[in-house]
Amino acid sequence: MIFSNCCLFIIRICCKISAWLHCEDNFYPKATKDPTAVERANLLNMAKLSIKGLIESALSFGRTLDSDYPPLQQFFVVMEHCLKHGLKVRKSFLSYNKTIWGPLELVEKLYPEAEEIGASVRDLPGLKTPLGRARAWLRLALMQKKMADYLRCLIIQRDLLSEFYEYHALMMEEEGAVIVGLLVGLNVIDANLCVKGEDLDSQVGVIDFSMYLKNEEDIGNKERNVQIAAILDQKNYVEELNRQLNSTVSSLHSRVDSLEKSNTKLIEELAIAKNNIIKLQEENHQLRSENKLILMKTQQHLEVTKVDVETELQTYKHSRQGLDEMYNEARRQLRDESQLRQDVENELAVQVSMKHEIELAMKLLEKDIHEKQDTLIGLRQQLEEVKAINIEMYQKLQGSEADLKEKNEIIARLEEKTNKITAAMRQLEQRLQQAEKAQMDTEDEDKKYLQECQSKFDGLQKQISQKEKQLVQLETDLKIEKEWRQTLQEDLQKEKDTLSHLRNETQQILSLKKEFLHLQDENHQLKKIYHEQEQALQELGNKLSESKLKIEDIKEANKALQGLVWLKDKEATHCKLCEKEFSLSKRKHHCRNCGEIFCNACSDNELPLPSSPKPVRVCDSCHALLIQRCSSNLP
Repeated sequence: MIFSNCCLFIIRICCKISAWLHCEDNFYPKATKDPTAVERANLLNMAKLSIKGLIESALSFGRTLDSDYPPLQQFFVVMEHCLKHGLKVRKSFLSYNKTIWGPLELVEKLYPEAEEIGASVRDLPGLKTPLGRARAWLRLALMQKKMADYLRCLIIQRDLLSEFYEYHALMMEEEGAVIVGLLVGLNVIDANLCVKGEDLDSQVGVIDFSMYLKNEEDIGNKERNVQIAAILDQKNYVEELNRQLNSTVSSLHSRVDSLEKSNTKLIEELAIAKNNIIKLQEENHQLRSENKLILMKTQQHLEVTKVDVETELQTYKHSRQGLDEMYNEARRQLRDESQLRQDVENELAVQVSMKHEIELAMKLLEKDIHEKQDTLIGLRQQLEEVKAINIEMYQKLQGSEADLKEKNEIIARLEEKTNKITAAMRQLEQRLQQAEKAQMDTEDEDKKYLQECQSKFDGLQKQISQKEKQLVQLETDLKIEKEWRQTLQEDLQKEKDTLSHLRNETQQILSLKKEFLHLQDENHQLKKIYHEQEQALQELGNKLSESKLKIEDIKEANKALQGLVWLKDKEATHCKLCEKEFSLSKRKHHCRNCGEIFCNACSDNELPLPSSPKPVRVCDSCHALLIQRCSSNLP
């Protein structure tokens, strides 16, 4: 009996394989000509069978799969055969290498999230061969539910795959894209595989066809297929919800991080601005104190200079009064001299009797006159120098001292007096000429009056000597006046220096005022920036509080969804809210938010959910909860 059963089982396997090959020959009419196309078709069909069987058995199994699960092992064997198809043989120094680890390493460059898998595979201590690393990589990719995404990146980059595969390989043709599309269905399966304890280097990859042979009774089990399809739909729905919620949570986390970073930056900038404002205020106080000190010093200095100028003006006025008195005395003396000369001329006109004595007297008089002319020339030169000095003093002290004008007027009067003296001297010369003419007429009378003239001449000589002494005194007075003027010029230069120094100080004070105004403007601008930044921080704080509230709501929703399960129709016999028994009149209705089963009266509500924008059926409790959340989120 056992032998007969084994024979029947083997015959059945052979028949099904022949039928399967016959179907492939009908589907691929050109496979008889191209053996690589036949291989690709067989591998595609085996991948379909293994993926379909794995999904069905995993859903019926009802929990996470381990590494000892036979359909899962057969799936990895089929995937190895698919990836090995059409691999190029790489020659090395010792042997020939033909492994699938090379193309799988490319995934790290094309898909950055696969770097973690590559690093963890390289860190595993028990793996020594590239084939063992490739098997571990496939297991980790299945646990991450991203095997389809990783292999899709490889298939798109055919230029890079051409380095590892022949042109007729399965991964280079359309069959590879079909297998990658089938791998998307494996995201329904939850697998917990222990890669460290397994000996992946020495496993033998042989396909077991007995797992894919089914009885006619299993094919006719439609209810089971319907249940599996419903469970798959529910699981896909829940996974899509989880993905959407995870994406929103990650985006909100990134926004919160960016807002926190910007907040910290703004706080640092505010602290720096506050420190700068404090420093500027301190500098402002220092500048104000320095400005006050400078103003006090300048006022004191100006008062001292005013007092000095007033004292110098008073001394100058006293000295001018003394000079006026001297000039008046000189005028009187000149008048006396002119009267004396007139008397002498009258006497000469009367006493010209003695010609020789008069000639001698005339010669002496001419000598005296020449000497006096020399002295007059010297006086004129001195007067010209005085004029030049007075002109310079007038140019320097123009607009500041009104007394210099009086001095210039006195100098002009002196010039007029000197002009009068010169005119008188010319008149004397003319009279002398007339006297010479009269001498010719009165030669006889001159002899008589010689003695009288000599006596008078002696008196005149005495008078001339006195006048010379007076001239010497006048010269000394002029020298004293020159020295006094020099001292006045030095004092004026000192006053000009002090005035220039004061002007420089006033300019510095003006520049300090300008800087102070500029600092005040900067201070106002910094205050404005500070207020604006405070307002921005307040707005950011409000936005952060709103975003934190939204994140908490989403976390609560996520927790609620993670704990929810889509109840089966068989498990529910009563309504969860009213606890009435279901019948033909009272039908069962699922709540799309919590997944529980309710009657029509307890679930007669519709609201849009994050998973579906259209309004969906919701129970009364979920309806109230969702409305409460929406009202709390509103501003």
